[in-house]
Amino acid sequence: MYAVAARLTPDTYHRLARAVYAEMALGGITAVGEFHYVHHQPDGTPYADPNAMGEALTEAAREAGVRITLLDTAYLSSGFGAPPEPHQLRFGDGDADAWARRVDRLRGDSHTVVGAAIHSVRAVPADQLATVAAWAADRGAPLHVHLSEQPAENEACLAAHGVTPTRLLHEHGVLGPRTTGVHNTHLTDEDIRLIGSSGTGTCMCPTTERDLADGIGPAVALQEAGSPLSLGSDSHAVLDLFEEARALELDERLRTRARGHWTAAALLEAASPGGHAALGRPDAGRLVPGAPADFTTLALDTVRTAGHGPALGAETAVFAGSAADVRHTVVGGEHVVRDGRHTRVADPAALLAETIAALHTEGTDARA
Repeated sequence: MYAVAARLTPDTYHRLARAVYAEMALGGITAVGEFHYVHHQPDGTPYADPNAMGEALTEAAREAGVRITLLDTAYLSSGFGAPPEPHQLRFGDGDADAWARRVDRLRGDSHTVVGAAIHSVRAVPADQLATVAAWAADRGAPLHVHLSEQPAENEACLAAHGVTPTRLLHEHGVLGPRTTGVHNTHLTDEDIRLIGSSGTGTCMCPTTERDLADGIGPAVALQEAGSPLSLGSDSHAVLDLFEEARALELDERLRTRARGHWTAAALLEAASPGGHAALGRPDAGRLVPGAPADFTTLALDTVRTAGHGPALGAETAVFAGSAADVRHTVVGGEHVVRDGRHTRVADPAALLAETIAALHTEGTDARA
């Protein structure tokens, strides 16, 4: 991952993101939240335009026809009390004040929401957390943070600060209804209470959490405590919100050996309006008058979905459907995907293959 990140330029970042965002549209995704922390040149020197990399992402999303929430990420250290490693220099701004000055130059519009992210409590020193939180609060912007994804993070935080990551965020004013904890996997009962009582959201990313062997988070307990639930991918390895929705329920069944934790409708609620709200778009994700005309349709005549009909549409989508069954995707009233074909990007698969191959070729040349 670090080797590829070191080879990215604004141009290759744009081309790769354009292909990935086109893949998202093909799978019915109308808005992406990009946890963006590849900010500078590989040695940490800012580009002439300090936001060249972030602007490459927003332009890529615009060209691919999806909306974007650019979660510009503060990434200042390699661990508790440790400076960035050489391969992390392009992620950092030195301190949170410098991060805020750079992000202040970004501009949002109907297509782009500018938000913030704390990569994790290990990547942002405790005395810098409040600055990032205040930046988001002052602008009413969404704020995301990777939270207790793995036990090692909890153990390191306890060793450094004597509290859990959740308690540390609480003490520095990070928790609240504009904040979303991504993963929220390894939590104490007090952590769950703090997250729920503050209205902090929970974004579960089941495909990544099982890919990395992170574990299964307490999604039911968090939701019951008052934490709004959303779904994400956390990576571009799997881009299928139907799979994420299905996996949330199925993982909970494995953990508890019981069924029926969420209805299909509740899982779609987390995937669509829940996700939009976490990305600073509370008016999106529903087919109601006045909402953005952003929606997708699922074919009910594929080998996975045939035989059930519209009456069981939600159940079919969640427990049988996949990104491959998406027929149309509409964003802002425009058909971005029509009959399974992207209307703006002629061949997303070819673009992905070409861009990834070029990055690997650059790596081979560099090693030679």
